[in-house]
Amino acid sequence: MSKISEAFNNGKAFIPFITGGDPDLETTKKLILEMQKNGADIIEIGIPFSDPIAEGIVIQEADLRALKAGTNTDKLFDAVKEIKDQVKIPLIFMTYANAIFKYGTKKFMGRCTECGISGIIVPDCPYEEREEMAPYCDANGIDLIPLIAPTSKERILKIAGKAQGYVYVVSSLGVTGVRENITTDIESMTKLVKEATDVPCAIGFGIATPEQAEKMCRYADGAIVGSAIVKIIAEHGTKAVPIVGRYVKEMKDACLAAEKA
Repeated sequence: MSKISEAFNNGKAFIPFITGGDPDLETTKKLILEMQKNGADIIEIGIPFSDPIAEGIVIQEADLRALKAGTNTDKLFDAVKEIKDQVKIPLIFMTYANAIFKYGTKKFMGRCTECGISGIIVPDCPYEEREEMAPYCDANGIDLIPLIAPTSKERILKIAGKAQGYVYVVSSLGVTGVRENITTDIESMTKLVKEATDVPCAIGFGIATPEQAEKMCRYADGAIVGSAIVKIIAEHGTKAVPIVGRYVKEMKDACLAAEKA
């Protein structure tokens, strides 16, 4: 079992997402440590990119802020490496295929290992093209985490069957962003995933409130939240660290409450 999969042994997992370098890299380091302290089981870090096709406006704007602040892939690698000895939970990079290919896939995965990254999520790398990444991930002990969407249908079993780390179940059609209601048949999707693999599954896209997190964790092994956290950072900037910490604790408590429901 990988380090990422083992992170689900602490009960229902809470997985926060932040954009690396928003508002700056020093704050990113502080946010990672604060989220770990407040119960995050795994942390996803978005590498800022000019064309993040899976992201809604909240994370698009965070990417632009980070890029404007001078963040690039190498600087983000360096920042994460600076705190890796203080981080005891898995860190995951979320990025896009073009960014990896331009950097050099072998070099990128090597630097992930050097910086203590346990997995990557590449939203625009479909199952049929996973072999473009998989050998380099395997050689460096990096889990290549797949996404399953409501449109995956008959492909769910195939995608889940090759899953590493956890299966990222996309709750809704469209891009990331806070949603008042999640109407997808999550129960059926997660049931299919669990038929295909023992790898945990976590639900993301649209989750923002403790109530939503608890509901999703009744079906899945964890909840992923990005836009709601990035909105806090957008509003409070360098002062967001303790506010995000309190939010993470509240959401982790909600995930654990699902086990008692």
